[in-house]
Amino acid sequence: IDSVLRQQVLRDAEKAHSAGAVMLHIEDENYPVLLAQTHSAPTLLYVRGSIDSLHLPQLALVGSRNASASGLELAHEFAMALAKHGLAITSGLALGIDGAAHRGAINADGKTIAVIATGIDEIYPRRHNKLADEIIASGGAIISEFAPQSPPTAQNFPRRNRIISGLSLGTLVIEA
Repeated sequence: IDSVLRQQVLRDAEKAHSAGAVMLHIEDENYPVLLAQTHSAPTLLYVRGSIDSLHLPQLALVGSRNASASGLELAHEFAMALAKHGLAITSGLALGIDGAAHRGAINADGKTIAVIATGIDEIYPRRHNKLADEIIASGGAIISEFAPQSPPTAQNFPRRNRIISGLSLGTLVIEA
């Protein structure tokens, strides 16, 4: 690594540490195995919360940000049932189905992983700050490939979806 890039990585690692996160390199033994095997796995991941939760069998549960009441209820119920059977629920911390899925896993005393499209220290949407804290407190994790202090930008959301998929054994889509 050239010296400029090395300095940037060190600054990002320090910012991640200040945010209560760790930085995992793709060759780190703690890097999620399934994700490392995907074609476009990120070289670096920033993780807040339980690194161990990243190694649980995971199911992605995703869908509409503007979900109906019945869609939100279904997402919550599916997440609860799947979490009770030992699957970690992986989603994107977005409004709608994602939030209901994370909440369902937490309510089942299960684990949930939120893959965010911002820096690890920038929860978006902001109204999910409390949910992010609950994910971590319940033994789950918040992860991002984006450097600390990266704001939400439209192109980052499709990019984070490949990580949700890469971590998971399968995907359940509700109201997309």
